[in-house]
Amino acid sequence: MDSAEYLATIDSLCALDLTAGHGESDAVVAGPGYRVVELMVSHGLPTGDASGRIPTAEDFHALKDHLAQRLNERWGEQQPPWGTVTLGVRLDRGEEIPEPWATVSVLVDELHLWHVEHADRWVALGVADREENDEVRLLTVVTHVDPP
Repeated sequence: MDSAEYLATIDSLCALDLTAGHGESDAVVAGPGYRVVELMVSHGLPTGDASGRIPTAEDFHALKDHLAQRLNERWGEQQPPWGTVTLGVRLDRGEEIPEPWATVSVLVDELHLWHVEHADRWVALGVADREENDEVRLLTVVTHVDPP
């Protein structure tokens, strides 16, 4: 896929009825009011040469930043980059964090985040690259649920 296709996927998620909670095949997690979808996934990193992981993750972060620029042009400047580490701490302390934010906080360190007024949705982009034994993934989150 190219940038235009990723943006079209985000647009389709913004138009989707999120109340049903049924996930699409590319959904990492889905429920009533949210979808977390893989836009791009690396191939072979968990079983391949670990030296390829860093440049691959850098490429995914560059793509995330490029898409963020395009979304800023559409929707206005994003919220400041939102670190998810504190959500993990709050989860560890037993605090209830609503989905999709609880799941995303386990997968990514930082999100680009927009409140899309015309769709009354939150849209986020993040790179899941924490786990060395997993693929690197570019994720988008579309939800009615306000970030905690």
